[in-house]
Amino acid sequence: MSDDAPDPTIPVGTCPICGKPAAAAHRPFCSRRCSLIDLGRWLGGNYRVPAGEENEEDEDRPPDDEDAPED
Repeated sequence: MSDDAPDPTIPVGTCPICGKPAAAAHRPFCSRRCSLIDLGRWLGGNYRVPAGEENEEDEDRPPDDEDAPED
């Protein structure tokens, strides 16, 4: 399959950066500019998954009866 022709089975949405219709050559973005903006955001750490704080109570608690090995 050629990279120039869009796949008709994949719906074309809007660019997540600017909201314009996505271009097949830069999917899911509308242009190289928007794809580079997104890359810069990833590399700059703007897209982060928040890490949950560890609960110190769980570390000090002995294992439950279900988790303890049977003798």
